[in-house]
Amino acid sequence: MTAWTRLSELDRSFLIYEGPNSPMHVGAVQIFEGDPLRDASGPIDFDRILDYVGSRLHRIPRYRQKVIDAPLDGHPIWVDDARFNLRYHVRHARLPRPGDERILKRTCARILEQRLDLHKPLWELWVIEGLADGRIAVVSKIHHCMVDGVSGADLMTVLLTPEPTAKVEPPPAWIPRPAPSAVEYAMQEGLHRLGAPLRGARAIGRLASDGEARDELAERLRAAARVLTGGLAPMPLTPLNLPVGPHRRFDWLTMDLDEVSRVRKQLGGTLNDLVLTVVAGAIRRFFKYTRLTDPNELPFRVMAPVSVRDASERGRLGNRVAAWFVPLPIGESDPLERLALVRKATEELKRRHDALGAETLTQVIEWLGATPLALGARFVETRPPYHLIVTNVPGPRMALYLLGARMLEAHPMVPLLGAQSVGIALFSYGGRLSWGFNADWDLVPDLHELVLAVERSFDQLRRRADAAARSAGEARASPAA
Repeated sequence: MTAWTRLSELDRSFLIYEGPNSPMHVGAVQIFEGDPLRDASGPIDFDRILDYVGSRLHRIPRYRQKVIDAPLDGHPIWVDDARFNLRYHVRHARLPRPGDERILKRTCARILEQRLDLHKPLWELWVIEGLADGRIAVVSKIHHCMVDGVSGADLMTVLLTPEPTAKVEPPPAWIPRPAPSAVEYAMQEGLHRLGAPLRGARAIGRLASDGEARDELAERLRAAARVLTGGLAPMPLTPLNLPVGPHRRFDWLTMDLDEVSRVRKQLGGTLNDLVLTVVAGAIRRFFKYTRLTDPNELPFRVMAPVSVRDASERGRLGNRVAAWFVPLPIGESDPLERLALVRKATEELKRRHDALGAETLTQVIEWLGATPLALGARFVETRPPYHLIVTNVPGPRMALYLLGARMLEAHPMVPLLGAQSVGIALFSYGGRLSWGFNADWDLVPDLHELVLAVERSFDQLRRRADAAARSAGEARASPAA
């Protein structure tokens, strides 16, 4: 039996955005214990890891599928790859001595900058040994047309296990199914398109009889109009916004998640509010002291992806995201005032349902096809509506294992596009909040200065939270007048 799945227009957009200087895969650097993965002579038992990954693939059918252009209309579809070879996708590398964190980051950047082969299943795993402390790193790359942040985190829990295991279960037999012929594709797609008028008539009938549905549609259209007229307006360029090249730097920073949560509770707002405030303070410091640019004269906007995935869609691959376009107060010197301004901005976005508007625009694009996406790709490359992507994905709460090796850390990567020379992704796991920084090699040779600026920006907020806690404690302890 033939089998195929059409890509949604949102998933397709990441194939359209793909270019020589803009590989559109997301990624992560995962650090594991090394000893449980070694053979009796000491080196990593790579064949055992390979067998283990192969034993999990029946849980992720997309990992043995590739994208082709469908017959007749050329829309991209997922089909089974009859030539699938696991050894092509799972690779083995070793760090040169001394194998310290600096060398690891440079090696990971070199791996992450390489484009995936669009004619094969769109993922890779690199197992890297040679770390100075005996641990190993696993670098994962998955094309954005396959996953968003939430589904990528779900995928991690499928490839790994919540308990250590020594035995590799034999996988079920896999027989690739053929791609559709032009006749088969035309018949199924024809039936789908013939049903569109009926589905439209049912929707209109529902609107006519359901006042709540009409109100929801009106709110969606108002929110979409606000996103189009305001959120997507081009922004003045900053020192971080020049056309990117093909090479990358990758860096990371970890924070204690309990400490971050304590500061958030003390100062108020959400975790995302705190993250955006930290970013605002870091960009201010980076512009002022590293790029010698006055941050008071620059408007600055970030794009923060917002998941619209409901509980029934957990574990399903593909993209289910909308976007917030958040102005960051990089001109404000006081960290608490920055937090207040960020909270005001995000509360206004919630009140105006901007994520709903962005989701509605995405649904409209599903009807209109690829032309708006191609125009949007050129628009983002030449006149970006935001300066920086900041995405925060909650990771699994339980520990995860690769065979018997516990995953210790996970550092995320978000791709760069057009004139965004830096991207910031956050991921929580194991009581740690990891910041992953992806940057253009030539445009941001001082990326670590930005990492240090993030650390200092959080320390500013922590000191203010500690001062507020001391003041509150003194007030409680003082006797009433």
